[in-house]
Amino acid sequence: MKQIPYWLDTAPAFPDRTGKPLPEQADLVVIGGGLTGLSTAYHAARKGAHVVLVEKDKVGSGASGRNGSMCTQGITISPAEARKRYGQPRARELYDAFREAVDLVEELTVKEQIDCDFHRVGRLGVAFKPRHFESMRAKQRDLADNFGHDTTLLSKSDLRAELGSDYYHGALLDPLSAHLHVGKYVHGLAEAAERAGAEIHERNAAIALHRIPEGGFLVETLHGTIRAKQVMAATDAYSDQAMPWFRKRLINVGSFVIVTEPLGEERARQLIPNNRVVVDSKNIGHYIRLTPDNRLAFGGRARFAPSNPASDVKSGDVLKRELAEIFPQVADVRIDYVWGGMVGFSWDRVPHAGEANGLYYSMGYCGHGVQMATYMGRAMAEVMDGHPEANPLRGFGFPKVPVPFYNGTAWFLPFGGAYYKAKDRLR
Repeated sequence: MKQIPYWLDTAPAFPDRTGKPLPEQADLVVIGGGLTGLSTAYHAARKGAHVVLVEKDKVGSGASGRNGSMCTQGITISPAEARKRYGQPRARELYDAFREAVDLVEELTVKEQIDCDFHRVGRLGVAFKPRHFESMRAKQRDLADNFGHDTTLLSKSDLRAELGSDYYHGALLDPLSAHLHVGKYVHGLAEAAERAGAEIHERNAAIALHRIPEGGFLVETLHGTIRAKQVMAATDAYSDQAMPWFRKRLINVGSFVIVTEPLGEERARQLIPNNRVVVDSKNIGHYIRLTPDNRLAFGGRARFAPSNPASDVKSGDVLKRELAEIFPQVADVRIDYVWGGMVGFSWDRVPHAGEANGLYYSMGYCGHGVQMATYMGRAMAEVMDGHPEANPLRGFGFPKVPVPFYNGTAWFLPFGGAYYKAKDRLR
């Protein structure tokens, strides 16, 4: 069993971007080589900026290469909650941004010829409890009436044609969501950014930032210092001690994935006949999909613990038991991959992007990072070019005052996880 992400293990070999000398200055320094950073670098470079991206490990080594490889529509809070918080016009703008984000990923795969198995397969939001299905009925009406988005409600009997399991009580099918091979996507986007003129420096962490009185920053890295007119923080859940301001405003949650041995096309299609991506409605939920080579990828929170080799194995054992509850017919399959990673959550469960203390940022995707990181990279390139209206998250900035008694270590997650798991057990 490999303890590395399937998506990175089966992507083309990444070139070595280590050991390159830093230039003395740049228009923009991007900190972080995930999808936010790569998209920012790509779009800013295409606008003519001299862009330098520094990454403490390898591009895609954080959440961007460790996720469920889904590219789905829908905001991170319910449409009703969004309308209640922000009013109908702002909620619609937010929802449209999440929808356009999927379109942008598809557009980039075509424009830059990124061969990453992008397909609009549709997303099944499956109901763990009967009352969850009734909530989906209300959500379907809300989406159609207030957000211009048509979905299909599937009863428990209808769902049998979509899922080889009787575990759930129906589903809401969003036809426009997609899946892709995120390792290949990261690989292709990095190459596209370099073609556009961006420099990528790997294994070269930013360790300190110093404001310059006349404007801009000195970015101190492991291998030199660079003067930048602008700096973009694109580190999300992997923000370290060099960025304490963000660490205190994000909740970093472990998420874990297992991938089975190849099942063969016939057996795989018995599980998910139409190759949808599947996300369930539990508080501590799961995400499920087939890989391009007919394996089953199954992910979730599993354990509220940080990701490390020992924790990942324990979480993999939990996920395998939970997989067998949903699909008893694969209880005996071999697990070939298990891995974990960190997901950045904001306290209000919407992403945040803007400027703080002269530093630009976009973070807190709450599990919707593949498409929104790509989209917000483009948006923030526009913002830094003098177009603040391009940021669909304007006004959702992180609070200036952090949460009291919180320093970036989510010590409370095991207690919260136990509470929500207990709620899930109560049918």
